[in-house]
Amino acid sequence: MMVKVRSIGGPTYRVPFRRRREGKTDYRKRLKLLMSHKPRVVVRRSNKYIRIQMVEADKQGDRTFVDISSAQLREYGYEGGGKNLPAAYLTGLLFGKKSKEAGFEEAILDIGLHTPVHGSRVFAALKGIVDAGLEVPHDPVVFPPDERIRGEHIASYVGDSSIIDNFELVKERILTDGRNKA
Repeated sequence: MMVKVRSIGGPTYRVPFRRRREGKTDYRKRLKLLMSHKPRVVVRRSNKYIRIQMVEADKQGDRTFVDISSAQLREYGYEGGGKNLPAAYLTGLLFGKKSKEAGFEEAILDIGLHTPVHGSRVFAALKGIVDAGLEVPHDPVVFPPDERIRGEHIASYVGDSSIIDNFELVKERILTDGRNKA
């Protein structure tokens, strides 16, 4: 009986794409998202901020139409951190409003290589996008509770209820486009 041995360094070895080798892109997931022919809402977290982009695939590459970062919440008077749950929701709300103004009505969520954990910042951003009126397929079970979105867990930890007041003020400013004049 002969056993066929497959060599790793032989002529049949195929080198994976660079972004796959670097652990940056899941091409199977990306292909499924592109096959929908809808614009993608790309949500990414960094060490300091939440960034949300409206991206469409093109033959030359992806084109970005709307780009919002949680750093832009400062223009609306937000005083909290840029990567917490309330900041993610407010960034999603601002993104949804800007996307509607740019003429987008529907999209699909692209969370990349992030692990989909119920109640996470990625889904807080999605709740903000949906609350702004953009149609994104989702299951409401994944959204964090309203108390966490408003920052009550942070306020109770710090012992300062002004965090909740600041959240409500910024939310109202985003919905009325009343940037901080100060």
